[in-house]
Amino acid sequence: MNANILIAGFGGQGVLFAGKFLAYKGLLEGRNVSWLPSYGPEMRGGTANCSVILSDDPVGSPIVNKPDILIVMNLPSLDKYESAVVPGGKIFVDSTLIERKVARTDVDVTYVPSTAIAKEIGAPTLANMVLVGKVIKETALVNYDDLEAGLKKVVSARHADLLEVNKKAIAAGYDFA
Repeated sequence: MNANILIAGFGGQGVLFAGKFLAYKGLLEGRNVSWLPSYGPEMRGGTANCSVILSDDPVGSPIVNKPDILIVMNLPSLDKYESAVVPGGKIFVDSTLIERKVARTDVDVTYVPSTAIAKEIGAPTLANMVLVGKVIKETALVNYDDLEAGLKKVVSARHADLLEVNKKAIAAGYDFA
């Protein structure tokens, strides 16, 4: 298995957190991983993205130029990265914030109203993890079992109370039909 993932959105949407979770979850499952964050100097409200590679083989470069999987949380990110996805790749779109449809016909697209779902479950800041739940369901990148082990790597001990709400958000995305 070798998955090149690009997660993109505005700073403050949890793009880097989502990528770090997938990387740690892959690491805990014995995969070779890479996590490379990228964000503008303005951070919150500016653009942010991260490259995540999950592989059974050693990772040669942490840079993802041609993602197999694109997770986008805002329209500028979809506009910028849609054309970079490999033919046959997958694009996951937060359809609450992105109204336009993906123009390409050679990719598999999943629209998830993740911001709306996050608000519905009482976790309005966790649209990122709702999308991650759907990605796990549709791609089997990582196992859905033992989410807590991966979350404990990215949720600080000081915020341990957020473990359950993150699991709830992932489950909401996983169960979204």
